[in-house]
Amino acid sequence: MPERILVVEDDPMLREGIMTLLRREGFEPIAAATCHGATQALAEEPDLVLLDVALPDGDGFSLCRQWRAGEIDLPVIFLTAYDREEQIVKGLDCGGDDYIPKPFRTRELLSRVRARLRRAGEHSVYRNGSLAVDFNTMTVEKDGAPLSLTRTELQVLSVLVRNVGRVVTRETLLGRIWDDAGVFVEDNTLSAHVSRLREKVGPERIATVRGTGYRWMEEGK
Repeated sequence: MPERILVVEDDPMLREGIMTLLRREGFEPIAAATCHGATQALAEEPDLVLLDVALPDGDGFSLCRQWRAGEIDLPVIFLTAYDREEQIVKGLDCGGDDYIPKPFRTRELLSRVRARLRRAGEHSVYRNGSLAVDFNTMTVEKDGAPLSLTRTELQVLSVLVRNVGRVVTRETLLGRIWDDAGVFVEDNTLSAHVSRLREKVGPERIATVRGTGYRWMEEGK
């Protein structure tokens, strides 16, 4: 079954060009021109999203942040004319997986798409040492036994594990996690959630980067 790519782009010529390219390469493209249309298109279960930033009814950064807050975790690659470093950082911090400035080369686009799809498949289950995290079911095992985590602890763990090797800022965490009532966690309670998570997965797993945030530490590295 071909992998489905949701193309969210309001320029009809560019959108059709990208979709033609994807079809030629064996993908099944899905079209959307607005934030609202993109969210509706999620019902078609795409495997990856190519997301423009400037859209008629909003912006791709905010849309991606909303999706992540709603536990929509499929890969997102931003396509945008904004290529300044601060824009790229903003795109990654709001939950994007990659960022390709326009104009782009078709080979580069296809290479990035294939790489992200490959990684998504490889990381549906994360394993390291005694810990296993299944991102499909959002369950965690330690030493082969189920580990009981709250919803917020699972969210923190998911963000940290998906950013192995990188520092996750407190601001990024605060923008990606929320409590059982659907309310975003406040800064003064984030440390408490991290502290409880450390007790459960092991204190050596989560390193504090003073004044910045946290880094996930893998066993044996």
